[in-house]
Amino acid sequence: MNSSAAALAATLAFSIAGSATLARAADAPMMEKCYGISLAGKNDCKAGAGTTCAGTSRVAYQGDAWKLVPVGACVKTKTPKGFGSLTPKA
Repeated sequence: MNSSAAALAATLAFSIAGSATLARAADAPMMEKCYGISLAGKNDCKAGAGTTCAGTSRVAYQGDAWKLVPVGACVKTKTPKGFGSLTPKA
């Protein structure tokens, strides 16, 4: 195989691989941060003062603790303290 044919084959292989990656990303559900819905110790990351990252919230439904949920699900999620919020709750 000459070098130009090998280069063409490599370019085609990378193009196909890149298209497959984009297709998988398009199929993945879009996610958003939802505040006030996580249980104690089940938040996805930083939840205000006294916490550092995932799993460090000490209170269930903490208003500044968030969890990733599919887009649109947050404001439909009901907890004993009300619905989820796209912004931190006081």
